[in-house]
Amino acid sequence: MKINSKSIADYLIHFCHQHGDLITNLKLQKLVYYAQAWYLALYDQPLFPEDFQAWASGPVQPELYECYKKNKWNPISEDVGEIDLPQQIKDHLKEIIEVYGKYESYYLERMTQEELPWLKARGGIPIDEESTAVISKQAMQAFYKTLLDDAEENQSEVA
Repeated sequence: MKINSKSIADYLIHFCHQHGDLITNLKLQKLVYYAQAWYLALYDQPLFPEDFQAWASGPVQPELYECYKKNKWNPISEDVGEIDLPQQIKDHLKEIIEVYGKYESYYLERMTQEELPWLKARGGIPIDEESTAVISKQAMQAFYKTLLDDAEENQSEVA
């Protein structure tokens, strides 16, 4: 199976539906973004090939947005069925859901807008202005690796 942003999104949607959780297009975008960002940091390779853009609402994968834009701000109601992904990726996505899934869409939007990859891609464009600037995978990887290194350092200081 070819892994792309849509297959990752479909897995997340199905998981949320199976567990009785609502997921909007906005929240889906942020969960897919964090899945990509942390995969880059942990495994030194992209989870999927597509890029994110630094939209006013935070990181957005445009083709994925198009798939669910008809839902507007409403939860995505259609279920895509179970998605067959390698176990390592399923485990990764479950961890993303565990860490970020508890947050509301707006909170996730604000979080991503305060992080360096989105800020760097926008290059000073005001937060309320449109942009299609690409958020580089290199910027995502570097930023989240720093967070990972900081977390590991803090853990070793406690031990």
